[in-house]
Amino acid sequence: MSDTIICLDSLTKSYGEVEAVRDLSFEIRRGEIFGFLGANGAGKTTTMRMLCGFVKPTAGGATINGLDVWRQRRIARAKFGYMAQKFSLYPDLTVLENLRFFSGAYRVRPNEMPKRIERLLRQMDLEEKRDVPAGSLSGGMRQLLALGCALVHEPPLLFLDEPTSGLDPVHRQQMWDLLYDLGNSGITIFVTTHYMDEAERCTEVGFLHTGRLLAKASPRRLKETFKARLLELDIKPVMAALVRLRETPGILGVSLRSGSLRLYAPDAERLLDHWKGNWPFPELTLQDWRWAEPDMEDVFTAYSQGYTEMLKPSERS
Repeated sequence: MSDTIICLDSLTKSYGEVEAVRDLSFEIRRGEIFGFLGANGAGKTTTMRMLCGFVKPTAGGATINGLDVWRQRRIARAKFGYMAQKFSLYPDLTVLENLRFFSGAYRVRPNEMPKRIERLLRQMDLEEKRDVPAGSLSGGMRQLLALGCALVHEPPLLFLDEPTSGLDPVHRQQMWDLLYDLGNSGITIFVTTHYMDEAERCTEVGFLHTGRLLAKASPRRLKETFKARLLELDIKPVMAALVRLRETPGILGVSLRSGSLRLYAPDAERLLDHWKGNWPFPELTLQDWRWAEPDMEDVFTAYSQGYTEMLKPSERS
């Protein structure tokens, strides 16, 4: 059996003159937790809906387990579970009734249905909510129920469209703990998100920007693509400094991180050496400085804003 479970080949979707997804080509291996990251409107959901056979590609194609996602979509759908971005279950049905309904829709054998449902109720921490209408659940509980319904037929692949959007930190962590357990059991997970910190939780990450794939690798490998150092400054007043530094030659961008300013510059060492001898901003007070390690937000900023001077040439998109 091939190690590849999902294969995209020049996958494209246009709506009139607008290209929502542009020429995507990559593969996802079995057992990965693949994070598909990008801002709202980047094309993440459109890509997922094409892979699930809900939307017909304009050009190119994709396969799941060797099955064409459009021409063989009815067969392919049995190979994955899908959790939509918005709550898409039946609010008037109870938790138990929703699980039973989706068990039937996925053609789970009647003799296997009860034990699967009981296992999912325990796994999703919904045993005490089994007789509660889905529409009256909290946001976190609704997401857990939706995940349970997507898993009821024990698929080898899960598509999760922003499963933690709108959740509080406790339920976000609970959701990711469940995803780790599922990944450890051998299920491949394709998850979209716009939270950069969630990229750190994935085994592999793809960055999407205006429908194009900017980069795809493990989080560690992506952070290693930086060749320029990231300089953090403690300056007062901080907001005035942020505006002033953004206008300074040699600086590509500035972000505010925990009260400090992080500079995106091709040669931050030269800037710092110059500032140590001649601080050019008399209205600002430099209190401290340090070198910072890049995180996934820095990676996405560099790729999406075109800060190619900061990246290794072989790694640029």
